[in-house]
Amino acid sequence: MSRQILKKRAKNLRIVVNNGKRHYKPIKYPTNIPLQNTDMYFLTTFGDRLDLLAKSIYKDERLWWIIAIANPDTVRRDSLSLKAGIELRVPTQVGLLKKVFEKLNS
Repeated sequence: MSRQILKKRAKNLRIVVNNGKRHYKPIKYPTNIPLQNTDMYFLTTFGDRLDLLAKSIYKDERLWWIIAIANPDTVRRDSLSLKAGIELRVPTQVGLLKKVFEKLNS
């Protein structure tokens, strides 16, 4: 994994300093993304990854979790890689989801 990707992922880390020691808090994600009539659907191809799809659709690869949570029965949240031939629901209205994420992690 490139250093650039690791740096971008580190932006979402919650770091707490207590008595001079650095502690990393787990990142919290919304648990459900309701269906919307504006959702798009994609069929994955070989080489697709959640972060690359998020960058292509949302212009921010850190929003990969939106696609993962929207597809709980087809996408594993512990892997960015996707199998070819999977139909994915991709929410398009992500403003509120980003606010919920920020609130959960503030």
